[in-house]
Formats: sequence, structure tokens, C-alpha cells
Amino acid sequence: MIYYSTNWMGPCSTRWYEDNNIPYVWSKCAGGMEYKDYVPYSGGRIDIYGLDYKEYYGGRNEYGLDIMLSEDWHALSYWLDNLQTETLWPLDKLLEHFECYNGEKIRWFKYES
Repeated sequence: MIYYSTNWMGPCSTRWYEDNNIPYVWSKCAGGMEYKDYVPYSGGRIDIYGLDYKEYYGGRNEYGLDIMLSEDWHALSYWLDNLQTETLWPLDKLLEHFECYNGEKIRWFKYES
């Protein structure tokens, strides 16, 4: 069986939000610690396990994932954690099946050109 899971890789700092003109606000919480109030985004990759060792290094592979709203990232992560396939699905098939399951399109971040 083939297994899939997400691997979160960022954005890791407010610099990405600043560079892309996404507003965020610093606030104080009860313990005096600071937290950010912003629309969270996530990106990274899909890790794939259970592949043929001769064809794939260590029986593993990966697909890169562009940045999307974190809400969609978490839903995709949950769905992938419960998915097993007998053959390796290409990225477009995985995303198509997820969007069908989720009932809406992934909300990808759109870079300004």
C-alpha cells in the first residue's frame, strides 16, 4: 500500500507576510507573551511511503505543495493521513480527489506579478 502525509515547511516568519503585503497585528496575551493575529498560510510537500525500493530511493517520493490557506492545509493533511492507495497517484489526482471530498477548491496563495 502507498501512504501519504504532509510535511509543513513554512512560511516560518513574518517576513514572508511583509514581502507579500499580508497584514498582521502584534497583540499581548494574558501571560504577557506576544502572538500574531493574521490569516495563516502553509506550504511544503506531500511525503509518499510504501513505494518500490528499486524504482524509488528508500521506497519514498515527494510532491511539492505551493502555499495555501492553513485551513485547507489542515484539511488536506487529515485527508491524506487516512488515504491509502494500491498505486502511486500523481499530484493532480490527489488534489482533485481531495477537493471532491472537501467540497471546495483549495485556496492557493496568489503571488502578485
